[in-house]
Amino acid sequence: MAELEKAFLEIEGGQRIPCLFNPSQIAVGRRNNWSAEPMPGKGVARLRYAGAQSGWMQVELMFDTTADGTAVTKHTGKILNLMDVDVNLAGSDETTNNARPPFVTFHWGDLHSFKAVVSDLQLVFTYFSASGVPLRARMALVLHQYEESQAFGPQNPTSGTPRPHRVHRVQPGETLDRIAARYYGDSTRWRGLANANAIEDPLAVRAGTLLTVPRIDQS
Repeated sequence: MAELEKAFLEIEGGQRIPCLFNPSQIAVGRRNNWSAEPMPGKGVARLRYAGAQSGWMQVELMFDTTADGTAVTKHTGKILNLMDVDVNLAGSDETTNNARPPFVTFHWGDLHSFKAVVSDLQLVFTYFSASGVPLRARMALVLHQYEESQAFGPQNPTSGTPRPHRVHRVQPGETLDRIAARYYGDSTRWRGLANANAIEDPLAVRAGTLLTVPRIDQS
């Protein structure tokens, strides 16, 4: 029997937050804006495309620490922290209040979400010990798309299944041009990797970082 793949959240910078239990379902959505200018005495006006909104992904996570009796907050707290401003992120400047929470990516086997920010979080503690320690909880997360992405498409019209990106874990001493040469056979395609991963300094990619590797026709 194949080993069960465990889902995890990857935080900007490469740190992982593993899910104690895999979700039972994932909802993904997008919305395009269309507008019209109705005129008195006229019929239905033709719609005009007015741009796209960011996509979203909704997932519910379960947490249970009844087996060891420890507080479930040691797991839920890590995800709650993803809504806090991190002044250590690249581009942050406390003097100008230019700071933000980190972006995250949800991974589960071959499924890799777009880069996203946690826009909404609802945490419910559902079971407690006799002394009031929370041992079980469920958390509803809404992730909003951070930048343009093909993470959940384009779709194959015959199968309807997503085309996932490949993911590469950076090894010590690796550079973007070497990684591009490995996957594309062309080291000059490193700019596509940099753009796909919002890397500002291609020489400062840390070992252990998970990189999204777009398919050759998306790079």
